[in-house]
This record gives sequence, C-alpha cells and structure tokens, in this order.
Amino acid sequence: MKRIKAACICQTLHFSLKEDVAHDYAVMLVRQELENYKNGLERNRTRYKIVDEQEQSDGSIIIKVIKQYNTSPVGDYVD
Repeated sequence: MKRIKAACICQTLHFSLKEDVAHDYAVMLVRQELENYKNGLERNRTRYKIVDEQEQSDGSIIIKVIKQYNTSPVGDYVD
C-alpha cells in the first residue's frame, strides 16, 4: 500500500494589470489582488512559501509559490 508522505504544488502566478483603467489605479489593484491571494491562503490555512516575488516594469507582479496540495502533509517543502 502506498501513502503520500509529502505533497506540494509549485506555481508561477502573474498578477497582470487591467487594461481598461488608469495605470496607477491598475497597479494598486494588482497589489490588492496579491494581498487578497495571500490572505486567502492564510484564511484557508494553506501552508505556503513564496520563493520569488518580482514587480515588473509595467507594475504587474510575478510570484513563484510552493503551496500545500489539498490537505496533504507538506514535509520540508515549505520550511
């Protein structure tokens, strides 16, 4: 019988700017969306680690995150 000892998912997420609003407002919305994403992970008690977070020249943000897969144990992936 096999059992999952540890499982995580690695994602690269691009929080891009909305095109139909002013640039400064779009940048603010991107930052707000990122904070909402992080708060959602916390609220759902998802264990995660942001490996890289880069603001692009246009104001969008790209993050690389390792996060818990479903309710599987994470082992040492997020330490």
